[in-house]
Formats: sequence, structure tokens, C-alpha cells
Amino acid sequence: MSRDGHGELVRSVLTRLARFTGRTLRGEWHAIVVDPVRRLARRGPSGLVLAVVAASGVIFFHDLAQHPAGAIWVRRLGGVTADLPLWLSLLRTPVSLYVPALDLPVWAGITQLVLAFALAELALGRARTLAIAYVTTLAGTLTARVMIALGPGWWGLGLPPECGRVLDTGPSAAVVGLFTYLAVVRRAPVVFTLTGGSMVWESIAVPNLAGREHLIAVGAAIALGLLHGRRARVRAVVRSLLPTRKDAPVPASGPVRAMTDPAPAADPAPVTDPPPVTGRAPATDPAPVTASAPAAPSRPARAQTPPQPRQCDAFRTSTRAGAP
Repeated sequence: MSRDGHGELVRSVLTRLARFTGRTLRGEWHAIVVDPVRRLARRGPSGLVLAVVAASGVIFFHDLAQHPAGAIWVRRLGGVTADLPLWLSLLRTPVSLYVPALDLPVWAGITQLVLAFALAELALGRARTLAIAYVTTLAGTLTARVMIALGPGWWGLGLPPECGRVLDTGPSAAVVGLFTYLAVVRRAPVVFTLTGGSMVWESIAVPNLAGREHLIAVGAAIALGLLHGRRARVRAVVRSLLPTRKDAPVPASGPVRAMTDPAPAADPAPVTDPPPVTGRAPATDPAPVTASAPAAPSRPARAQTPPQPRQCDAFRTSTRAGAP
């Protein structure tokens, strides 16, 4: 290939790459920024309820944790560790979404929290936003318990028992899960790269429990995002996996009763007592006229024939006539 042909090929590849990048960035800008802003303009301040509540909760618990007595109550209400009983961890998990890590700058975390909840609420709705935030946080918490239960080893998956006393990630896992879910559903590769790539870099640079929980939250959000819009297909797969219920066989012989209710019997006509027989009927109250039963059809009358004389009478008559 000549130098001119090679340069033309490079220019063609670069042009296609630039066009693809421009279309991708334009679509992502409309899906992540323009569409939520339009919905905010239509809904007004009610579209930012979850973001305001999340930010207020984080600020409240952060200020409360600055006092010794308040820190104890914050840990009792929203502190989740792997060495707690499972029922207590599940009870504290919703509150842990508003308990920030004290070793991190709170205002940077609040900015990410508000942005994640605001975009998710405007794009997904309140119910789905809360569900994604809770499921991703719970997935990281439960997976951390499994890793600690496995113990050191297991090709680097297990964790030592000392990690069971480390506090949960708090709202950061929910923020990571919401951004990842939005990136998968809205097909935003830039947001996905920034979110997933930062979590992978964090787990490599600082291999601790929080980094692993963030990776689990990213994986759970990806799985939920791939299942988005496939509810009917998922239900069909689940029904196919469940055992089918077989009906009991119907006996071949024996009377089969109808499954319908019997028709109600007609009410009999009320029987009234006949009026008393007296010499005279009362003048004021005439006797009620009742419908009489239809008369039976009369048979045709036979023709009357004169009686025939008996044989003995005829003999007597003839004898008398012939006598002298």
C-alpha cells in the first residue's frame, strides 16, 4: 500500500471514530442531563425530594457524630458491621444510607449523593431509586459477610475476621450503584467508565473492605440494569423453572355431580281460609271473587234411541193377537 493510501485509511478511521464519539456523547448528554432537566422543569421542586432528604440525613448524622454521646447513638442506629447478627444488620441498613464515613470529606460526599439521587429520581422514579440504592448497599454488606466467613485464602476472596469490626461503606455504595445503573439503562459509557473505573482503581490502590463492597455494588447495579425492561421474559423463565402442578385424576366411574347451585324452589301459593258460612252475607264486605279452576271439557252427548221391546213382550203381544 502506498503512502497516500495508508494516509487515506487513517483519515477514514479517525473520521468514523470522531463521528461515533460525537454521537455517543450527544446521546449521553441528552439522556443524563437534558432529559432530567426537562423533567425537573415539569415537576418542579417535588422531583428533588429524595436528594433533599438524603443530603439532610447525611448532614444531620454527621453533626450528631461530632459529639461523644451522639457518635454512640449514630453507631447504634446506622452502624453496620459484619460481626453483627444478620437481623440487626438488615434493620440498620436503611439508616446506614445516611451515615457518612467520618474519615472522608463530608461535603464532597454530599455533592455526589445529591447528584446521584436527583438524577435517579428524575430518570427512574422514587420507588425504583430507593430500590436500587437499597439493593446495591445490601448486596455489598451481605457479600462482605460471606468473604469474612470464608476466611483468608480462597484465591484472595476471603477476608480475615478482623474485618468484621469495620463499619459499612454507608451512602457511597448507594451512590456508586445509582450511577452505574443509570449508565447501563441510559447507555452512557462515559459515566460508566468514570464510575466503574474509579471503583476498580480504588480496590487496586487501597485493597480494603470498602473497595470490595463498592465493586459488589457495581456488579449488582450492572445485573439490575441488564434486567431492566425484561420483566415479562424474567417471569417466563422463572415459571419455566418452577415445578408444574398436576391436577388430581378424575375417577372413571361414579356419578358426577354438577358444580352448579340447585335452582331455588318456587314459593307455594298462600293458602287462605274460606269465609265462614252464615245465613246472610255481610252487606258491606262483599265476598272476594276468586278465580275458579278451569272446567273440564264436556263430552259430546250421545244420541238417545227409543228403548227396544224385549223379546218376551213381543211374544206376548203376538200370542194375544192370535187367540180366538
